[in-house]
Amino acid sequence: MSRWKIIGLLLLLAPGVGAQPLLEPKPSEQPVVLTLEEAIQIALVQNRALQRARLDVENAGAQVREAWGQVLPQVNLSADYTRNLKSPNPFAGSSAGSLFNSLGFVDWLAYNERARTDDDPDTEPISFGEFVDRQQQALQDAGIRLRTGDNPFAVDNRFTAGITVEQTLFSKTAFAAIKGAEILKEINRRGATRQEQLLIDQVRRAFYGALLAQEQVRVMAQSVERTRETLQETIRRVAQGVAPQFQRLSAEVELANLETQLIQAQNQAAQALDQFKLLLGIPIEQPVRLRGTLTVTDPGRYHQVALDDAVALALERRPDLEQLRLQVKLREVDRELAKAARYPRLSAFASFSYIGNVPDYRTIMLSDPNDPFKFSQRTNDFFSSDYWNPSVNVGLRLTWTIFSGFQTSARVQQRQIAVKQAELQYLEQLEQVRLEVLQAMRDLEAARKRLVSQERNVERAELNYEHARIRLREGVASPLEEREASQQLDQSRLNYLQAVYDYLAAQSAFEAAVGLIASPGQEDRITLTLRNESR
Repeated sequence: MSRWKIIGLLLLLAPGVGAQPLLEPKPSEQPVVLTLEEAIQIALVQNRALQRARLDVENAGAQVREAWGQVLPQVNLSADYTRNLKSPNPFAGSSAGSLFNSLGFVDWLAYNERARTDDDPDTEPISFGEFVDRQQQALQDAGIRLRTGDNPFAVDNRFTAGITVEQTLFSKTAFAAIKGAEILKEINRRGATRQEQLLIDQVRRAFYGALLAQEQVRVMAQSVERTRETLQETIRRVAQGVAPQFQRLSAEVELANLETQLIQAQNQAAQALDQFKLLLGIPIEQPVRLRGTLTVTDPGRYHQVALDDAVALALERRPDLEQLRLQVKLREVDRELAKAARYPRLSAFASFSYIGNVPDYRTIMLSDPNDPFKFSQRTNDFFSSDYWNPSVNVGLRLTWTIFSGFQTSARVQQRQIAVKQAELQYLEQLEQVRLEVLQAMRDLEAARKRLVSQERNVERAELNYEHARIRLREGVASPLEEREASQQLDQSRLNYLQAVYDYLAAQSAFEAAVGLIASPGQEDRITLTLRNESR
């Protein structure tokens, strides 16, 4: 089958762009003709359960990336702004305030010392009161008004912006989490693979079941047609007076019963087809026709398979067994994760921040260093370096829980119990797989025997019906005998079709039990080379 045909079928079943979501594909008015291989490929794309399994794999991949994030650098950016409406005086209630009040005396003493030591006779020491008055007059002459308040240290606006980088140097918890996430991803991948195998088996059985229902309709339709012919022949014989009236009535009753059975078979065929479409993930309203026949090409394919060889193959190819084995490893990693709480965590960090303390009133007074009575003023802009200062820090951080109230040991004990439970589950599954393989082999052999028996029985029924028709034409048999032979033929054909379906379903179930199912294009369906076959 062409890959382009599969793409075309998927586009036919998928919604138009911007029309409807994928979960509600738009049905086409044209019927879709599907073979078994095409149905399997569509199911592998459209089936909801398989889509959920694949999403679990994607989610596990995201968890792996999340786990790796614990050992990658962590970069944090922070910024904040604070408006100080009322700030407390940090020196209130202490004797430090007198220190700032006495700073004016320092300037007065320095002025008087220079006046005494210089050679200018016009400069003489002055009193402190005069010194303060002359400074106030100088400020007034310069047009400078000092800002007063109860807290000279208050700053109206505070800005802080910083970036911090932290790199984990050692963390056993992080390393164990990464390992556990990797195992979980593989577990989900194995689960999706097993889901594909089971889906292929389900599609096969549904396809064969729908074909069986259609074949049953065909057989019933043939039976109805032959009964109509028998009824016409009986009516003719009754009219000629060579057959009693009750034979005509009996034929009419039989025809009505068969027509009712035909209607029931048609309804069952429609329901089987709807279930098949539901399994494929296509709209129920989408018309579908199946292309295929209920035939068995090689009924002895697995006839010589030994149980030990089949079990060995199942242990090698069943993804769910590997999934459970990985579950044991995951529980062991979980135990190591609990133990990791006993170890320290070491990380290196570096931070850079920029801090701004910006007042609303940014006019400052400048004094002449040579003349204490000469002043000027300047207004700083908002981003003046007087208000903004950088800060850089680097260091190491060690965290170590020395004692946790025996919580760590209790968690380790719980994880150890979980490991034992996973191991027991794995051993139990091994026995379950052996039982599944054994039952599948028994079912396959029983179906093969029924198939061979029913095939011979159909040949005998066809020969018996042909003899009854000849005898009826020659007048040596009654229509009742011919109808009885017809019923036996119909029942034999129905039994044969059921036997074919049972064998095909049993063969698919056996392949699923030993893990021989693969996706189309990669399908191996291996013919086993067994030791007992080479003997």
